[in-house]
Amino acid sequence: AWDWIRVGSFDASLSLVLDPLSSTMTLVVAGVGLLIHIYSTGYMKGDPGYAKFFAFMNLFVFAMMMLVLSSNLLGLFIGWEGVGLCSYLLIGFWYQKGWPAEAGQKAFVMNRIGDACFLLGSFLLVRLFGTLDLSDIGGMVQGLLAAGDEHSLELALAALLLFGGCCGKSAQVPLFTWLPDAMAGPTPVSALIHAATMVTAGIYLVVRLNPLFAASPAVLALISTAGAITALIGASTALVQRDIKKVLAYSTVSQLGYMFLGLGAGAFSAAIFHLVTHAFFKGLLFLGAGSVIHGMHEEQDMHRMGGLRKHMPRTYVTFLAGAAALSGLPLMSGYFSKDEILAHTFVAGGY
Repeated sequence: AWDWIRVGSFDASLSLVLDPLSSTMTLVVAGVGLLIHIYSTGYMKGDPGYAKFFAFMNLFVFAMMMLVLSSNLLGLFIGWEGVGLCSYLLIGFWYQKGWPAEAGQKAFVMNRIGDACFLLGSFLLVRLFGTLDLSDIGGMVQGLLAAGDEHSLELALAALLLFGGCCGKSAQVPLFTWLPDAMAGPTPVSALIHAATMVTAGIYLVVRLNPLFAASPAVLALISTAGAITALIGASTALVQRDIKKVLAYSTVSQLGYMFLGLGAGAFSAAIFHLVTHAFFKGLLFLGAGSVIHGMHEEQDMHRMGGLRKHMPRTYVTFLAGAAALSGLPLMSGYFSKDEILAHTFVAGGY
C-alpha cells in the first residue's frame, strides 16, 4: 500500500499478501466471524451496550485480518496488538459485574509478556536479516546457515523468542491461565476470540515462518514438548470443571496444545488443517453453550442441568455434532485432522 518506515538500509512498508495460507486464515476469520455476528444479533438483544459490542467485534475482525494478511512482521504485530486490545475490551464487556474486568486485565497483562518476547525476536531478526518481510526472512535462512555455525544459535534464539510470543497469544504452558478466565465475556466473544481466531495467531506465525523454526530442531522439540504438556493439562483440567464454558475453554487450551505438538513434529499443514476444523466445531460448541445458558436463565453450573434434550432439541442436535467432531469420532472433521497430527508425531518420534 505504501512505504511506512525507511531508516538507513531498513525499509518497512505496509503491504498485504494473499496466498494459500493467508487465504485459508481469512476464510476462517470471515466465515466463523459472519456466523457469530449473526448469532450475536439475537444473543445481545436488549443489552445496553449493543452498539458498543458490535463496534468492538468488528474492530477485532479488522485487527485479525491485518494479522493474517500482512506480508511483514511489523504489520503482523499491529494486528497482533489489535486483537490483544479487542480481547481486553470484549472480555471485560460486562465490567459492572467486577470479575469480568479482572479477567480482561489478566488476559491483557499475560499477553503483554508474550508480546515482549515477540518484539525481542523481531529485533533479532532485523539484526540478522536487515528486514522484517516474512518471505524474505524465510528465503534467507538457508543462506545464513550455510555462511557458518555462528548464526545458528542466533536463529534458534530468534525462533525461541517468537515462540514465547506464541505462548502468550495461543495459551501454551506457562502462559495459558488467562484463557479459562476469559470466559467472563459474552458467549459470542468466547466463540469468536477464544475458540476460532485470536488464539490461533501463534500457530499461524509459526507456520508462516516455518523455515526459521525448521532450522532449529531443538526449538521444534521444545515446541512439541510444550504442546504435549499443554494438551495434557488442558484436557485433564476440563474433566473436573462444573462451568459449561470453562469446560470448553480448557478443551480449547488442549486442542491448541495438539496444534503445537503437530508444529513441533514438522506437520505444518496438519496443524493448519486442525486449526480450521477446530475453529468451526469449537465455535459451534460455544454458541450451543450460549443457547443453553440463555435457556437456563444465565445458569452455567452443569450440575444443575439435565434432561434438556426434550426442551431444546435443535441445540441438542448441533451440540452433539460439535462434541462428536471434537472427540474425533470417525468420519467427523476432528477425526481426520487429529489423526493426521498424531500420525506425523508418531513418525517424527522414530517409533
